[in-house]
Amino acid sequence: MIRFILSFFGGIFTTITMAFGMVVLTIGAIFWVYGRDLPSHESLAQYSPPTISRIYSGQGQIIDEFATERRLFAPADTIPDLVKQAFISAEDKNFYEHDGYDLRGIAAAGVDAVRSRGQDLRGASTITQQVMKNFLLSGDRRAERKIKEIILAARLEETLSKEKILELYLNEIFLGQNSYGVAAASQTYFNKPLVDLEPHEAAFLASLPKAPSDYHPVRQKDRLLARRNFVLREMMENGYISTAAYETERAAPLRSVQNGDFESFKSVLPPRDYFTDEIRRQLSEDFGEGEFFTGGLTVRATIDQELQPVAAESLRRQLEDYDRKQGIWREATNKIDPDRLTSEADWRAALSDVEIARDIELDGPWYPAVVLSVGGGNARIGIEGVEEDAEGHFIAARDVTWARKRSIDGQTGPKADAAGDLLDVGDVVHVRAIISDEDGTFVRWSLRQVPKVQGAFVAMDVNTGRVISMQGGFSYQSSVFNRATQAKRQPGSSFKPFVYASALDSGYSPATIVVDAPIEIDTPQGLWRPRNASNEFYGPTPLRTGIERSRNLMTIRLAQEVGMNVVADYAERFGVYDNMGTFLANALGSEETTLYQMVAAYAMFANGGERVTPTLVDRVQDRYGKTIYRHDDRYCFDCEKPELTAGVAPKIISNRERVMDPVTAYQLTSMMRGVVDRGTAARTVNLPVPTAGKTGTTNDAKDVWFVGFTSNIVAGCYIGYDQPSGLGRGASGGGMCGPVFQRFMEEATQKYGGGDFEIPPGGRFIKIDRFTGARLNDDAQGESVVAEYFRAGEEPVFGIMYDGGFAMGADLPLFEEVGQNQRTQQVTTSTGDTVTVGPNAGFGTVSSGGLY
Repeated sequence: MIRFILSFFGGIFTTITMAFGMVVLTIGAIFWVYGRDLPSHESLAQYSPPTISRIYSGQGQIIDEFATERRLFAPADTIPDLVKQAFISAEDKNFYEHDGYDLRGIAAAGVDAVRSRGQDLRGASTITQQVMKNFLLSGDRRAERKIKEIILAARLEETLSKEKILELYLNEIFLGQNSYGVAAASQTYFNKPLVDLEPHEAAFLASLPKAPSDYHPVRQKDRLLARRNFVLREMMENGYISTAAYETERAAPLRSVQNGDFESFKSVLPPRDYFTDEIRRQLSEDFGEGEFFTGGLTVRATIDQELQPVAAESLRRQLEDYDRKQGIWREATNKIDPDRLTSEADWRAALSDVEIARDIELDGPWYPAVVLSVGGGNARIGIEGVEEDAEGHFIAARDVTWARKRSIDGQTGPKADAAGDLLDVGDVVHVRAIISDEDGTFVRWSLRQVPKVQGAFVAMDVNTGRVISMQGGFSYQSSVFNRATQAKRQPGSSFKPFVYASALDSGYSPATIVVDAPIEIDTPQGLWRPRNASNEFYGPTPLRTGIERSRNLMTIRLAQEVGMNVVADYAERFGVYDNMGTFLANALGSEETTLYQMVAAYAMFANGGERVTPTLVDRVQDRYGKTIYRHDDRYCFDCEKPELTAGVAPKIISNRERVMDPVTAYQLTSMMRGVVDRGTAARTVNLPVPTAGKTGTTNDAKDVWFVGFTSNIVAGCYIGYDQPSGLGRGASGGGMCGPVFQRFMEEATQKYGGGDFEIPPGGRFIKIDRFTGARLNDDAQGESVVAEYFRAGEEPVFGIMYDGGFAMGADLPLFEEVGQNQRTQQVTTSTGDTVTVGPNAGFGTVSSGGLY
């Protein structure tokens, strides 16, 4: 009997042992099979998570940030224990005890599932397992993935410390609102650094990993509150906070940026503009888009935050002034269904969804508004961000009488007498407040529109190429196309200084006489008759007067004398073009380039002929603070000395390439000062410091330019339609771009000053008559007297005339032979003679370049 009993129990023991062995072998086999060919967990030791690249101003203020995943990396030792404890309580309370997987947690999850009959299913993954899933595995819910997760978690626990694993987890997890990691989430939800979080706020964040979209702080507020309080209770039960603290924190209201309880971190960021977006575009090319958006780069921009708004305002004012003078109201392209305007809540919600520029500042902010009703000559409007009042907000009839409505199909109506002549119910428009100049009180709301005409403005340091201001259009949110760097336009006569530079370096002088007389050139497109803007011819004229008055015919003759191949070489050397065509029309600026390139080229005139590489970035650092790019590579001779003599600045050694003889640069600068002092820019540019520059206006005024400089700042502007068409009679570079330059430079010179242009050694001054080029006595004075700088050792030769190989107009009978049906006119030359000239310049659709 005893033997039978022992045999029976022995059989049971053997069966159990064999079964256990089989289970162990099976589990071992499973883990062996799935443990092969797994991703390497050791790479996590060197893992660098994708982080935000930030752009800072020169004053250290954040002005923009770019990221595919908005993450601020926080090392483990910078994350407060309170935050770690909240996440451990919510996700893995046995984190510091298990070896990567938690058998007790798995068992507890199973018991809860049975007790709730499947209603309470909670994950049993440890934080280590979640790290494996987020970094190395997919998120699919399959047993195979779970087994791999446990295997990798166990291996990771042998490789990394608990703190390192927690660091990976707290920086990688997605917490909603495009926030990855606890540091970014703390900023997104509370606009606080981690060290300032209260326990209930830490519990708030720890509630989100489970399903951020299911715990939205506004739409799912009650659900999130319950989850937060659960995490707080877990923190109390785990001994991280006291019972009293738990009761206090549990009673705290659920507050967040999204609920309007805190100001958003974005409120301190200026709206994205052309400057920072151009940095994004250029650095994405230099470093790769992936590195820029994920590499955590720190970018120090060259922008001057005081002058950038001045540049934007200066360009916007000119564009709007021109647009208002056209007297055309373009029908609103954004409209809201009148059925959505029945209540204030409805129209505000509908208006907030409309894509319309919200970044315009011109005599105050421009607000998006929707027309609620029209009647009695006025239009009642609802304004975004402005509270309604009992009387309502209106656009008065007197505010629309400047315009005629042009519908989307191009039909133009009569001049408006009432707001209803321009506006319909549901139209989304811009308005701004008219303020009394006397006491600053509100007067009325004024209707505004983004101009159709566009333009650009760039300003930079002449010695370093640092761009201090850039405006690529009227409004970035209206059009992200950066016309300063991306728009290829004809520079017109603003290109002429490069023709004159090639001549001055080829032995000509400011007093050289060039014939200003009619020219006819036979081209494959037809007979080209370039002309001066005045339709007059002035005979033999010194180079100085030629550039001051922007004489086209002189420029063409000069280019023919020097050779277009030489002119093209100069233009390419200065970076205006990469490969310029050697056609005579290009001497008048008919080949397209960008404003950015032109302003950089003019900087080399201003600094005495040294190469300048324009830049929007001073320095770029990687996520570890290592400098990986620096623009200024000049050598500071005295910076390594322990001390300097009082009042003596460090000596900076320039290693820039020389692209022009310094005497030539000074001669050209002196000639372009004449453009500002008495030439084509004299009416609009008048600064308290010496200023030089050149206007440019293309055929039919499709593009108007002005590029000018002081001793330290160069700035340029162009204005034109995106689809080139004439700006109208009287439009010119001096008249339209000159005021933009003037407004900006008035502020720039107050900040940066300015002085006389540096006179290089190796020359001497000789007084000449600027109209005839004749040499004068050293004591000569008068309006026509100018002191020209000539190279030392070279004896100027006066009286020689150059005609470029073209005959004088008087010797050509071609104008007299023009058919009776061709439009001709009589003009008087500077000598009093009368000659007949042909029709306006141009042939077919080929532009003949700059006029004045």
